[in-house]
Amino acid sequence: MIADLKPYAEYKESGLPWLGQVPSHWSFGRIKTVLREADSRSPDGAGTLLSLTRVRGLIPHRDMTDKMHSAKTLVGYKRYSPGQIVMNRMQAWSGMFGAGAIDGLVSPDYAVFDILEGHAITLVLERLKSPDLVARFAVESRGIGSGFNRLYTDRFGSIRISLPPPAEQATIVRFLDWANGRLERTIRAKRKVIALLNEQKQAIIHRAVTRGLDPSVPLKTSGIPWLGDVPKHWEVRRLAHAIRLQTGFPFASAGFVQGESRTRLLRGINVTPSGLRWNTVVRWQRKPNDGLDEFALQIGDIALGMDRPIIGSGVRAATVQDTDTPSLLLQRVARLRPTNQLDARFLLLLLRGRLFADYIAPIFTGISVPHLSPEQIKGFKVPLPPLAEQQAIVSNLETETRVLDTAISQLGREIELLREYRTRLVADVVTGKLDVRVAAAQLPEEVEPDTIDDAAEEIDETELRDEEAAA
Repeated sequence: MIADLKPYAEYKESGLPWLGQVPSHWSFGRIKTVLREADSRSPDGAGTLLSLTRVRGLIPHRDMTDKMHSAKTLVGYKRYSPGQIVMNRMQAWSGMFGAGAIDGLVSPDYAVFDILEGHAITLVLERLKSPDLVARFAVESRGIGSGFNRLYTDRFGSIRISLPPPAEQATIVRFLDWANGRLERTIRAKRKVIALLNEQKQAIIHRAVTRGLDPSVPLKTSGIPWLGDVPKHWEVRRLAHAIRLQTGFPFASAGFVQGESRTRLLRGINVTPSGLRWNTVVRWQRKPNDGLDEFALQIGDIALGMDRPIIGSGVRAATVQDTDTPSLLLQRVARLRPTNQLDARFLLLLLRGRLFADYIAPIFTGISVPHLSPEQIKGFKVPLPPLAEQQAIVSNLETETRVLDTAISQLGREIELLREYRTRLVADVVTGKLDVRVAAAQLPEEVEPDTIDDAAEEIDETELRDEEAAA
């Protein structure tokens, strides 16, 4: 059905080069005829703080992976109610618009809008994220450098927007719900296969790091329930004896700067199970004798996210590569620097494996937003083979898991392509490049949209780049 979609029969010129042609029966007016800014402020700061993410929209700030928030009070924060749309003024140029399901408070730097009667919130929201308008928002934003540009309401409201009639908006939303549902089910099926392959890989790794490579080696009791027996010649020690631990400095967000010459700050959001990612970056201007050298990362360090350390795709631990430096450690991220007793690659296997997950499971029982303390990290008891044996285990596992890694990578790429296709389809439909009216009329009576139900989805796989907190 999707493959059979065609353009509308008739179009008209918009008169704007960036917009081009629009369906002849669609309206063509300014955004202020669709949205009206609402500016209701909290006099006492009472309410749930909400933050804007690309994947899940407006969510409670406590559910964010990166919970950095410097304001001491929420007095004067803007009120938000379901049915409204929120714009992050500083990120409008990248399509940061969203809506939420609960009442709450948002940053004064957000803009909150009521949708005028006759318009569907889902359609309007997707239209605001479409490439033509996002490019226009970038042009109309004002400031110093893209990271500090703001799109103010007067310039935002004056931008032209094309929209279908109200009845057709409902038809388009119904079709998109159906199409998104089909694509999401396909993505979920592939993610389940990835999960199964990861389970198989973890089982291989777990046996190697707890029993070694020789199945006939004599064993001894470790004395730790979640570890079990280990080779007799291995040691079992607290991690504190084999690493030097450093947690991040509480850099004030007011001091963040832009510019490639400034030093990157490693936040929790940058630490993923597959490596460090710098899709969203904040920077700091270093000065001579600023006392920050102890927070500098070195190649080979292990970074560990301390807030929600385990997500859907694994433990948020990664090795610092040469491309990750220079950078400084920000609070809620730990740097683990192995001593000469511990191979860094072996340490990463321990952190990413079942041992660490089993260790922190009882610590986090009943905690809605898990957070590791430095003492809890140092208290992790690990099996320590001789250094040469650690290195042999790592080399063997790299060979043994290569096929699984290739399959997981391929499935991940297929998921990324499906997401790119979904983004393109939505953009083509809401901008009028494709007519879905006939296809929507052929859909079943009941079309239930699929929604992302994995709380970790916004920082899983390729969608890590999409999480933005601006509260």
